Amino acid sequence: MSNLSRRNFLITAGASTAATFLINACSSGSQTASTGSGDSSPVPSPVAAADAPEVTTAKLGFIALTDAAPLIIAKEKGFFANYGMPDVEVLKQASWGAVRDNLELGSQGNGIDGAHILSPMPYLMTVGTITKQPVPMYILARLSTNGQAISIANTYADLKVGTDSSPLKNAFAQAKSQGQEVKCAVTFPGGTHDLWMRYWLAAGGINPETDLSVIVVPPPQMVANMKVGTMQAFCVGEPWNAQLVSQNLGYSAIVTGEVWQDHPEKALTMRADWVDQNPKAAKALTMAVLEAQRWCDQAENKQEMCDIISKREWLKINAQDILGRSQGNIDYGNGKTVENSPLLMKFWSDSASYPFKSHDTWFLTEDIRWGYLPADTNVKELVDKVNREDIWREAAQTLNVPASEIPASTSRGIETFFDGVKFDPEKPEDYLTSLAIKKA
Repeated sequence: MSNLSRRNFLITAGASTAATFLINACSSGSQTASTGSGDSSPVPSPVAAADAPEVTTAKLGFIALTDAAPLIIAKEKGFFANYGMPDVEVLKQASWGAVRDNLELGSQGNGIDGAHILSPMPYLMTVGTITKQPVPMYILARLSTNGQAISIANTYADLKVGTDSSPLKNAFAQAKSQGQEVKCAVTFPGGTHDLWMRYWLAAGGINPETDLSVIVVPPPQMVANMKVGTMQAFCVGEPWNAQLVSQNLGYSAIVTGEVWQDHPEKALTMRADWVDQNPKAAKALTMAVLEAQRWCDQAENKQEMCDIISKREWLKINAQDILGRSQGNIDYGNGKTVENSPLLMKFWSDSASYPFKSHDTWFLTEDIRWGYLPADTNVKELVDKVNREDIWREAAQTLNVPASEIPASTSRGIETFFDGVKFDPEKPEDYLTSLAIKKA
């Protein structure tokens, strides 16, 4: 399939998609089937029989979050069908725990084959720390960077908490002295939101192991729980931070891009056995998702993207709840507003789609920091086992993605966090040793 031209693969599903992708990535002559905005009726792609996917279907799970957009758009715009997989199902899941459980079952056990997922979860599943037994997984692409936030209950509005979490230290201590249980909610133990929350608190001198309780709440239940006072803070993706603000229940102290600019977030994961049995289908899925990511990242498509993913069968929300932050316009809910923020959720730009191995090295190092993985974990070996950036590269090259948009290295190099701490992916042990607050 990689020897065939872009013409043989890309049949765009709408006029805007055609314009975007053809201008940026491919030669002239591609066929298009334009039906205006919204719905599309893709023309089947003339894939050579020898290069056709082994199967035409896969079951992919997603959580009702804005960063599930690439999977939803790939389905709605017909991109899966364009690459020979018209029967792909994109299925809503109730929680990250449900995603894990259904991945463990696999589609043959009435579960799912792959999912929109928190980037550390495929690793925790592969080693079996969160499953009944090890479930080998692959990461085929990163789905997004940035786009999450840490939000605080209005109880602490007078503290004006921002990038510095330290004002909460005395407030939490006082609450505990009065017999109140202090709780900060995340979406899954050892997942991205857990790690952002813990990093931010620890940077302000607050020990998440001893100064409060970190609890797990599914994303769609965050706002409701804050409303009844279940917790004092939460970390989650959109639309839930924006909904908290719109309901005047709290404010965003910090968007996670302020913790680590252009940080990795969700990933496209598949069961390793499914990919091994269906390598051409895995590549086809990746190609469809990459095309959707490019489409989602175009400013002129943001309104349509939000209109599509807000539908009842997807996020089931008002599109306006996600449009602002999707465009980089952030109302923090505390009087602070930012227009055209460079820290908006990214799907393609600045290598958002490419699964850097160096980023997964950080995730595993942080999971060691907080006791989710044993200290003797062979991080490099595990990253090399799970991270299939080679499939991403092959898919991108087949799509004629410009060489300038394909990272030359699997490492983005040394990363610097908001508190000045640096992470060298070549020396994760030095980073871990340097941290003052950790579980062990």
